[in-house]
Amino acid sequence: MPETVPDILPEFTTVSVTDAGALTLLTQYFSDRETSFPSVQGAYRTTFPSPEQFLPPLGVFLLVSASRSSASHSRASHSSASHRSAAESGESTDGRSDADGSTFVGCGGIRRIEDSSSGVRFEVKHLFLQAQTRGRRWGRLLLAELERRAAEFGADEVVLDTNASLEAAGALYQRAGYENVEPFNDNPNATNWYRKRLN
Repeated sequence: MPETVPDILPEFTTVSVTDAGALTLLTQYFSDRETSFPSVQGAYRTTFPSPEQFLPPLGVFLLVSASRSSASHSRASHSSASHRSAAESGESTDGRSDADGSTFVGCGGIRRIEDSSSGVRFEVKHLFLQAQTRGRRWGRLLLAELERRAAEFGADEVVLDTNASLEAAGALYQRAGYENVEPFNDNPNATNWYRKRLN
């Protein structure tokens, strides 16, 4: 049975991690994690991403908004999510809305890390969507877009880490074809590590 296509599709905008919109969403993301982090695991450790790690071809960082034309277009043609850059759209990414009135509601990025025995490896980082997007399947679409970008940069596999307390995230990764692997970093906030082959 084919996967249901959301009535409203996300739009992905490429920005620097130092962009005002990116910083706003990253701050929300870290604040949410600090609030919900299991106390038995200690304190959540916040580390903002390094800008140079998220610049093509070593990586990319995306902001997520609702595509203004997607509701009717997706019902008519089941088109895929759209993507653009801040420079191409001429928008202001102030963390609230862009020039055409779209509101940024999420973010995510990929960065190249040390290659593995399987080849070129990219890591998914800071996958975050605000609560009002729940039920739209945007998490899967954002993850798929990041995987697509990684493949364009030559990735053989993508990896990510998460915390067991984020049950919905873990379920998303497993549905998307990720498998459990041994830790590939020393992230103190993580309890689970995943990998997905792209070829």
